[in-house]
Amino acid sequence: MSPAAPSRDPHAPRFRVRPPANWINDPNGPFRWRGRYHLFYQHNPDAPVHANVHWGHASTPDLAHWEHHPVALAPTPGGPDEAGCWSGCVVDDDGVPTAVYTGIDHAHTGLGAVCLARAADPDDDRLVAWRPLPAPVVPGPPAGLDVVMFRDPFVFRYGGRRWALVGAGHADGTPSVLLYDCDDLTAWRFAGVLLDGNDPVAAGLFRDGAVGWECPQLFAARGGEWVLVVSLWDGDPCVTGYLTGRLKEDGEGGLRLVTRSGGRFDQGRDFYAPAVLQDAGRVLVWGWSWEARGRTDTERSGWAGVLTAPRVVDLHPDGSLRVAPAPELELLRADEPFVTGTGGPSPLPEAYDLTVSAGSRTTVSLLRSAAGAELTVRLDPDEGTVVLDRGGWPRPGSTAPLVLAAPHPRTTVRILVDGSLVELFVDDRAVATERVYRRDDDTAELTVTGADADVTGWALVPPTRG
Repeated sequence: MSPAAPSRDPHAPRFRVRPPANWINDPNGPFRWRGRYHLFYQHNPDAPVHANVHWGHASTPDLAHWEHHPVALAPTPGGPDEAGCWSGCVVDDDGVPTAVYTGIDHAHTGLGAVCLARAADPDDDRLVAWRPLPAPVVPGPPAGLDVVMFRDPFVFRYGGRRWALVGAGHADGTPSVLLYDCDDLTAWRFAGVLLDGNDPVAAGLFRDGAVGWECPQLFAARGGEWVLVVSLWDGDPCVTGYLTGRLKEDGEGGLRLVTRSGGRFDQGRDFYAPAVLQDAGRVLVWGWSWEARGRTDTERSGWAGVLTAPRVVDLHPDGSLRVAPAPELELLRADEPFVTGTGGPSPLPEAYDLTVSAGSRTTVSLLRSAAGAELTVRLDPDEGTVVLDRGGWPRPGSTAPLVLAAPHPRTTVRILVDGSLVELFVDDRAVATERVYRRDDDTAELTVTGADADVTGWALVPPTRG
């Protein structure tokens, strides 16, 4: 089965992870256990609004055949998570899968506690039952710091030890990532600030006025570098960025990130709070794509939010991000492509996987309104750009075309569309996540104009087990 049951709502993604109904936001704790990938997520099981936050749960053997499971974590009355089980990660603690998450109480005022929950049966490859510990391992931010935002623990290994990051914001408006030594997962020691917004590289890149860095994630990349991913919070979710550099011991029992470069993690408007899994030989990432339509429409539909397709990420030698769809997504393709060659006019299904390669200026049209506006992707290898123009489908905020760099003599884009979710990959250097809501009188038809274009597209079909 796909993770979300087929819906009559044409806006509803069918092939990406989301619950069958109601609210989803941040992905949490991607984890591989006994041959299955597990993915948890923030979830309100009662309504398509952000409230009453639980951890939803799905798993898969291959990133294509997803299976729903019961809610993994629920608020405990009178406990440290009584007002919500917020973001975190999952780790293997001496053979026991363990969720490390943010618990909030009714008086949290932005300050969470770090809580643990253990898998009730580690021999269960589906990990359907979890038992929270009664007391947090970190009840709040360290004493002496002017921290006004504290949440989203992420555990990693470095130098033979286990460490954790926590996203933070300070009273003076400076965002930061705090560091803890948690080699013993039940005994945490504050080890300083890994990085804050005063870092010259971070300050030069992130000018969005963030007062906190949420959902910090850290992974090892090629060449001995590390990648820190932070989601910028300015009172509301903003954008997600990344910083590359080297981890260094600071001489005081902690670590610091010496930054080299960075940028936007996703160039689109509808991506936030990614979670990473350092898998065998690769790093996988999922993000949250929120709704970009009115609340009335969302509540009427009965669902809100979706997780992106899994992406494989690494670094290019110049420090820029390398990003591509996970190859397992090809399991969702129909047996035969619906279009090949030059891409003559062809009806488009509600969900598809389209690749276009061009050596000269080429325009790909995906959707046409009754008034004649078109949703287009323009490839211009001479200019070194790919431009996504979605101005015919207006929404609050900017409707200016989105320009992505494509510095190659021949440009290739891969476009994954699933209902209203559009993910545009440019070569292996950039990705943009957008939500586009097809209207009843729109025409979904592929046309490609260009003298040197090669097109291949597959409908996505419900996966079947071989």
